[in-house]
Amino acid sequence: MKKLLAMTALAASMAFGATMAEARELRIAPGAPPAHPSNSHLYQKLVEYLPQESDGRLTATVMGPEVVSLGQMKDALQSQIAEVGNLLPLYFPADLPMMAVTGQLSLIGTNSQAMGAAVTEFIVTCAPCQEEMKKMGFVYLGSGASDVYEFLTTKPVRTAEDLKGLRLRSGGAPWARLAENFGATPVQLSVLDQFEAINQGAIDGTMASIADMLSFRLVEVVKYVTFAPLGLYHSTSNFTVNKDTWASLSAEDRAAMVRAANRANADFTNRWGHDMPKDAEQASKDKGVELIEADASLVQAIKDFVEADIKTAGEYSQKEFGIADAPEQIQHFQELVAKWQAIAEAANNDPAVMAQKVYDEVWSKVDLASYGS
Repeated sequence: MKKLLAMTALAASMAFGATMAEARELRIAPGAPPAHPSNSHLYQKLVEYLPQESDGRLTATVMGPEVVSLGQMKDALQSQIAEVGNLLPLYFPADLPMMAVTGQLSLIGTNSQAMGAAVTEFIVTCAPCQEEMKKMGFVYLGSGASDVYEFLTTKPVRTAEDLKGLRLRSGGAPWARLAENFGATPVQLSVLDQFEAINQGAIDGTMASIADMLSFRLVEVVKYVTFAPLGLYHSTSNFTVNKDTWASLSAEDRAAMVRAANRANADFTNRWGHDMPKDAEQASKDKGVELIEADASLVQAIKDFVEADIKTAGEYSQKEFGIADAPEQIQHFQELVAKWQAIAEAANNDPAVMAQKVYDEVWSKVDLASYGS
């Protein structure tokens, strides 16, 4: 009996060893520190979900921002230093003009899960977007979104008058246009550098998710948080796969990777857009940061600007990137936003439900044998 048990254990051990030996370990890069949701609830979740979805055939190891930053992501993916990376189209608009079109509408967002899903469906079904990715040697596996952006500043902002003369970090052209409209000076700066810039007085604050108070330790340098409808960050390619890496995967493993990425995208959006803002708000209160509700006149002025900026976004994309049908593409994207807004509200923004909805509506209709080829 003991001999039989020993032989059974040895066989199981050999089978496990063979499975582990055959596992493909992918190098993945979130481009953000451990506290940021794109690391903790996007890439760490991929590490968790890949072996589950692939029966152990796929695993991953995370490369920190000290190895690959967001600004280095394109080069790192093309050189295969990273095989999967967090690519932000607004960082590379000249390379990804069609994908950046959705980013030009960053100010319209109000629901995180809806915006992440709308961007995912738009890019997966957008032939020019797919061509852009192919030219760069990349494959797209979904998007996510932040919570609504706020003013995080060292000077109080209550009215439009308070914005005049402020130097504010901008995460892209939409926020730059908004800042300029209210007499502030937008500063293009990496999200990784905003802490030092605020600390040294080089800028007066940033237009960003309140989650940045924790993700990038801004709670130590920001004195005021003003709640205002500044849209949200949804111009993401959360899991951008090197084309050669993708081509080396079997159809079965591609499907497993899509399922794992899709689940992680929803978890990430739930953390960044729902859970972490509450934690950051409490941490801000504990630190003595003043939380301000923007004056009604400023809120209305921002809403008026956002409405007018939809047309500006189309004209900007036509002029800067030569996308002749940008207004039509923007209209289509708005229709997708409305569709997913209704779905997200019906699902109460539940991440598991949203992951299944996105899979059913988008990924289940994709031929993964040819996708990205």
